[in-house]
Amino acid sequence: MTTPPGFGPPPPIPQPYGAPPAPYGAPPSPPYGAPAPPPYGAPAPPAYGGPVPHPAPYPPPHGAPPPADGPEFVAHDRRNSVIVDPSGVSLEIDGHTLDFPWSGITTVHAAPAPYGQVLMVAVVHPGGMLYECRIDARRKAQLHQWLAELGPVLHHYLAYRG
Repeated sequence: MTTPPGFGPPPPIPQPYGAPPAPYGAPPSPPYGAPAPPPYGAPAPPAYGGPVPHPAPYPPPHGAPPPADGPEFVAHDRRNSVIVDPSGVSLEIDGHTLDFPWSGITTVHAAPAPYGQVLMVAVVHPGGMLYECRIDARRKAQLHQWLAELGPVLHHYLAYRG
């Protein structure tokens, strides 16, 4: 009687996968004239005379507060305004002010509206809420100037968000 395929002893494993592992023994000796490595658990001697100081990291460490004297951005029309400064982002919409500290901001988006000469700025809260402000520019040149100024300011502060 023959056994159906898939049953029975496993097929033999070809070499080298079926080869037994090499026996454990003493570690290999260092080349002639080289110093012996330190025993396991002992501190290693400093290489090249000691530790090398590292430059300040960029972007800043996670959760570091932004500097108090950073760049600012202000854009406004007759009803709405956006202020970006070291304390955070402030949106004023029809007389209502929303202040967002940098620790309470996930990200900030800025883009021109697909119609007219409008700057759209959106603040995304860690809970997922999105707050948007639209500012009318008098001229298209002013809109492009706002976008050129706002980008580097946001980049500066978003690098510090925690």
